[in-house]
Amino acid sequence: MRRAGAAAIAPQVELLARDAQAEAEALQGAALALLQYTPEVALAGDGTVLLNVGASLMFFRGPRALGRRVAATLRALDLRVTLGMAPTATGAWLLAHRPGRRAPRRTLTLPTLARRLDALPVALLPEAQARRDWLDDIGCHTLADLRALPRAGLQRRSAPELLQALDAAYGQAPELYRWIEPPPQFARRIELMDYVEHTDAVLAVARRLAEQLSGWLSARQLAVRRVVLSLEHERGRHARPPAEVELALAQPVWQAPQILNLLREKLARYTLEAPVIAVALLAPDTVEQPAASTTLFPEPGGTAADHARLLDLLVARLGRGQVRHACPVPDHRPEAANAWEDAQAPARRPAPLPALLDRPFWLLDPPLPLKLSGHRPQYGGQALRLMRGPERIESGWWDPALTVRDYFVAEDEAAARYWIYRERDAEHARWFLHGLYA
Repeated sequence: MRRAGAAAIAPQVELLARDAQAEAEALQGAALALLQYTPEVALAGDGTVLLNVGASLMFFRGPRALGRRVAATLRALDLRVTLGMAPTATGAWLLAHRPGRRAPRRTLTLPTLARRLDALPVALLPEAQARRDWLDDIGCHTLADLRALPRAGLQRRSAPELLQALDAAYGQAPELYRWIEPPPQFARRIELMDYVEHTDAVLAVARRLAEQLSGWLSARQLAVRRVVLSLEHERGRHARPPAEVELALAQPVWQAPQILNLLREKLARYTLEAPVIAVALLAPDTVEQPAASTTLFPEPGGTAADHARLLDLLVARLGRGQVRHACPVPDHRPEAANAWEDAQAPARRPAPLPALLDRPFWLLDPPLPLKLSGHRPQYGGQALRLMRGPERIESGWWDPALTVRDYFVAEDEAAARYWIYRERDAEHARWFLHGLYA
């Protein structure tokens, strides 16, 4: 509509100037996101994205399931689209533009496609627009009527592009398209129409970028180990550097839901320092996509990927410094035989562990002094009975924490077991409780 007509019907409507660059960016982002379904994606102009999904149907469990996934991805990009599926690209485009909300827009065979195309108005074919009046005058209203005309006469009275498009739609002529090439590095940015002051709105923009990142990773057969979400603030006199939300992953990922779930946890605990005017997503650390599992049955207790996803979720929710894992240290002293490291730090080779050591589940820090009753250690008002031992540990001569101890496994009247030790080489040997058995 014209500007004056729209303002007359709806005076409260907000009119914006058309931004061809923003439209092109949105279309490019859609094509990039759809690379997760097929490497053959082309931009055909007029807001059209073409996907060659012939080799993807079985992997995505058929045309219906694939269509639903493609539609969900485009909804995540805040795009309203109409999908068409056919053995030919032009046929799929015509079915997508078919008038009527309940008109069938999907077919997988050429005979069915021919029947559905025959019923379409000839004006739907872009190449027929220049000859529309002439076609109406001779009673040619549908594509079936157009096909029935003598080809020699139609070729003389119209442009060659008309017959080429008609043959391409019906699968009688080859179609050639230039598939898009994903960039070597991923760095996508979305400029916002207004100031954003809440992380929920930032997450909605990050969702669009995560879908594009997933398509880029799938096309290049890569996975990402680190993602950086850059939040740009006001420029000019009140300019401030962009804030960065970094997401480090325990295991490489390449699917949008995994990236988005971790960003959601991260942003839920993030406070914006200033209003955001643009959001960018960068993938500075990528690796080759890990090979798919070749086992017939799932691993008991979950796979390594499941464990890594849980670890990433805990780190995003609790903070990187709050999630650690045990790292054995080659030291005989129990309190020094383990170190705690960042759960997402690169794994190092574990120290060799002695075999068949009887160790408790829980160590006390520091050990608890025990009283003696008739030369027997006592805990909780009960005398302990020594079951096994002694196990002599003498270590740490190279540092101030010299350890000279005799360890025993003790038991109380209720058969609860304890790990206790007695000091050696001391004038008055004392007993300590050092561990509790599960």
